[in-house]
Amino acid sequence: MEAMLAFYYMFSPWDLLMIPGMLLGFYAQMKVSGAYSRYSQVRARSGLTGEQAARRILDAAGLSQMPIYETPGHLTDHYDPLKKALFLSGENFHGESLAALGIAAHEAGHALQHKAAYGPLNLRMAMVPVVNIASMGSWIALGIGMVLMATSAVAPQTATTVMGVGIGLFAILTFFQLVTMPVEIDASSRAKQQLVSLGLVGRDELPGVSTVLSAAALTYVAALTSSVLQLLRIIMIARQLGSRNER
Repeated sequence: MEAMLAFYYMFSPWDLLMIPGMLLGFYAQMKVSGAYSRYSQVRARSGLTGEQAARRILDAAGLSQMPIYETPGHLTDHYDPLKKALFLSGENFHGESLAALGIAAHEAGHALQHKAAYGPLNLRMAMVPVVNIASMGSWIALGIGMVLMATSAVAPQTATTVMGVGIGLFAILTFFQLVTMPVEIDASSRAKQQLVSLGLVGRDELPGVSTVLSAAALTYVAALTSSVLQLLRIIMIARQLGSRNER
């Protein structure tokens, strides 16, 4: 019986819940790759690089002291709220394409959020230490809880408590993904507004920028969907194992 329960956890029918998230994630990555590949070949009429566009946006917002660094890797662009600095991948730091300007402006949008004390960004920043603990602790607690449920090595209440802790920690990760959504969407909105208002791209060029940023936003939708489905999968497996132990 214990071996059957362990096998059930490893190969559960509830694993089917992960398929939609995996497919959406794959689709999102394809959309990002396609949009970036297309618009990285379209040079912005302004002739600005991503770094120059981000610099102008930051300067216009009174953030002239904020540094912009080149960072290695492909699409590794990000804003670091602790260092209060922008990091742009080489292709976007030096690139003069609509894709480069869009992504650089998006990261500058996060800096503008930080300056404006944008609520969701502040919440996301406050959650980071907790999320770092939850990301490791959730799987440890879930793993131990599943083993205890499968082996009946301790009282069912203890196994249920450990599983509950694991599920709670994973729920924090899912909520973090939920909080991330408005942060990313708002940063893209700020980016497009700044690019046009500062004359960095023309209105006729904006659809290209929007295509790249919308594709990037889809990856966050996929991440949230996968996290929600994973949470549901864990809950259903725990309930199933718990009901079997009660028999």
